[in-house]
Parts: sequence; C-alpha cells; structure tokens
Amino acid sequence: MSSFTSDERALLEPNNDIIATALVVIGFVVFAAILSKTYIAFNDNSHALENYEQAAMIVNDIASYPPLQGSRQELISAQTLDLLADSSQDPQSHYMFFHRFSSNLDFYVEARTDDGNYHWTISNGNTALNGRDVIAASVPVVIELGSNARCEPGTITVKLVQNGWN
Repeated sequence: MSSFTSDERALLEPNNDIIATALVVIGFVVFAAILSKTYIAFNDNSHALENYEQAAMIVNDIASYPPLQGSRQELISAQTLDLLADSSQDPQSHYMFFHRFSSNLDFYVEARTDDGNYHWTISNGNTALNGRDVIAASVPVVIELGSNARCEPGTITVKLVQNGWN
C-alpha cells in the first residue's frame, strides 16, 4: 500500500479541467447576456421616458396655443379644431400648426370631449403606424362648443410616432 501512496507517477486527468473551464465560460456567457439585456431594457426605458417628456411638452404647448383658444383663455375652440382637423379648409394654418411645435417629428393630435360626442384628429398625413411605436401624453381641457355657455370637459392627446431615430 505504501508504494501506491508514495508513487509519484500519476495519470493526468484533463476531464476535470475541461469541466471546470466549461462552467466558467458558461457562467461568463450567462453574466454577459444578463448584463446586455439589462442595458437594453434601461436604454429602451430611458428612450421612452425622453419621448414621453417631449410629447408632454408638445401637448402642454398645444393646450395653451393662442389660435386654439376660445372666448376665454382657458377654453379650446371647437371651431378652430374643426378647421385644423380638415387640412383642406386652411392649409397654411395646418402647416403652421405642425411646424410651430415640431417640424422634425411625426405626431398627431386627438381632441375629444369626455362624453365621446365630439372627436377631432389633427394629423399631417403621416399617421400610418406600420408597426412603429406610439408614445402619448394627454392634458385635460375645456372645449367650447359654439358659445361660451356650451362647454364640455375633454382631453387633448399628442401621439408621438417613433421615427427611425433608434
């Protein structure tokens, strides 16, 4: 038995080293995959937040846009919404409306009363989604329907359509 324990000639077993190396490589690959997925999720969320902030800024500007105001400053005129929703009635105002807020973004505006009886969509013709993401921001408004006595609560929503900026 002593010859067995004192014999310095041993067999090399590379299988143990291969298994250990494979486990380390697999662990590193899993770590790299988790790290890259975390970065991608963070990047997507920060991109969405940035676009939401931009949409919120545009919708707040539209809600306080002087040509949209009714008989009082806090009212939105339904008559002006009608003109902007139909671009053929006043193409110059329609063009100026979109270029005042952002000429390099695809977005459209929806205005509606809370009861659902009135709905306006103001678009510059590029509302085809084609699988693109949409980020929306809304603000509550009061829409003046014809006269100061007839006002309805509603919302204005800006829907920012994702371009190829990713």
